[in-house]
Amino acid sequence: MDDKNIVLLRKLLNNETYSNKGLESIRNRQNRLNSLLSQLYLPEQGWSDPDILWLLDIFSSMDMNNQCGQIGVGEREGRIANQLVSQRNYGFAHGIGRSGDIAENQPKAVGSSLLYKLANKLVLSSLRLAGASKKAASDCLIFPMATGMTLSLCLKYLAQKRKGSKYVIWPRIDQKSCFKAITTAGLIPIIIENIIQGDEIRTNIPAILENISELNPENIVCIYTTTSCFAPRVPDRIVDVAKICKDFNIPHLVNNAYGVQSSRCMGLISEASNQGRVDFFVQSTDKNYMVPVGGAIVASPNKQEITEISRFYPGRASSSPIIDVLITLLSLGSNGFKNLLSERKMNYIKMKQAILESSLINPIFLLNTPNNDISIAIGLKNNDNSSAKPNKFNEIGSMLYFRNVSGSRCVFPGNVNIIQGYEFKNWYQHINLYIPNDLDKSKISDGDLSFRTINRAKLLGSPISYLNVAVAIGFKENEIETFFRKLSGIFNSISQEQ
Repeated sequence: MDDKNIVLLRKLLNNETYSNKGLESIRNRQNRLNSLLSQLYLPEQGWSDPDILWLLDIFSSMDMNNQCGQIGVGEREGRIANQLVSQRNYGFAHGIGRSGDIAENQPKAVGSSLLYKLANKLVLSSLRLAGASKKAASDCLIFPMATGMTLSLCLKYLAQKRKGSKYVIWPRIDQKSCFKAITTAGLIPIIIENIIQGDEIRTNIPAILENISELNPENIVCIYTTTSCFAPRVPDRIVDVAKICKDFNIPHLVNNAYGVQSSRCMGLISEASNQGRVDFFVQSTDKNYMVPVGGAIVASPNKQEITEISRFYPGRASSSPIIDVLITLLSLGSNGFKNLLSERKMNYIKMKQAILESSLINPIFLLNTPNNDISIAIGLKNNDNSSAKPNKFNEIGSMLYFRNVSGSRCVFPGNVNIIQGYEFKNWYQHINLYIPNDLDKSKISDGDLSFRTINRAKLLGSPISYLNVAVAIGFKENEIETFFRKLSGIFNSISQEQ
């Protein structure tokens, strides 16, 4: 509404006082939008749903398919056959980008182009709020593919830049999409077996250096590391790897799938970018921003790399994942997003405390993985304190599932999985044989809850079975009590059957 509209409205109502009051909400909306577009940063306070719908309506009305009198004589004119589909997409139909560049403006989709650029700016500000330095997160783009395919795109892009290279050095993580991202890109994985330090599964730096020497740096596409992962594996030593990549001029790709919610993961990426080389770090939209599956964020310390990879993407792309992220971030605002991060961190501590309390009455113990601040491994044991065998507890996962507990996973030693011709021994444990070492407890502070476990000593020196749980963003404190009540019920049921 422009100044002339306001004058005419006042004239029509014939009461300036009432007119000013009535126009107040419109001015407030316009002021919020002016602030958003000038700062290009998450607003401190989240927007209301009506205000977000108002903005989406402004953007969608700028696209050609929503303009009165528009005649489309091309093969793709944003026509939508069903009204429900149109409503679900808020009138957006053209997607984002052009055939040769996902970030390029579309002449007949000005609103969609604006929406994409704004969403990328808000995501960038959220990465920095979560702990990424400005140097680490110099720029970013949302890609309309889930994390695995986006990682594969990054790998293919890096391979295209390094003509003749074909090897990807990859510290093992037992998650299929992480591995298949390499083979889908047509590259050869060099799997680095991890090492055990205490209870933690950690990066084998000497093995990485050995493979660089054998393969020669110019034949290596990149070193492909991981931050967020299932305990007892912990984030890779990406700072050390970044230094190696810098020294040998090898690209470094970081899989930060659900690491945005972890200050530890974001801190590692920032430090790695400062001390060594990081080309891209990739994170999921659904895992970090609580939106439907379908998008991933590629961020980089190098703005030019983001520009180049946007041109590497073939064709246009769906705007649905971008709309979801934009709506969510505007709704949360910076305060709401930071509150979610703080809540998750507190609930992680409370979950560990609850495990220790439950270990007094249930056959479980807490594996000590302080370098993983999202996932937790709960050891399973028999009554004689030996590690539980699969035949005793192999139904825990399904029993939890049928009690409406999702996301947990029972992991037993000895499973073998073959993925596209590559054999992984001890699948899901990220290492061929997982036997925790006895840590020097004199170096552990009295306040470290993870060492107040009951009768744990007898388990050292033997393969471990465990239950994985995660405290992710959006997890509520009351879910902890409910989870352990159901888990205790399962243990009671198992003991009665014996």
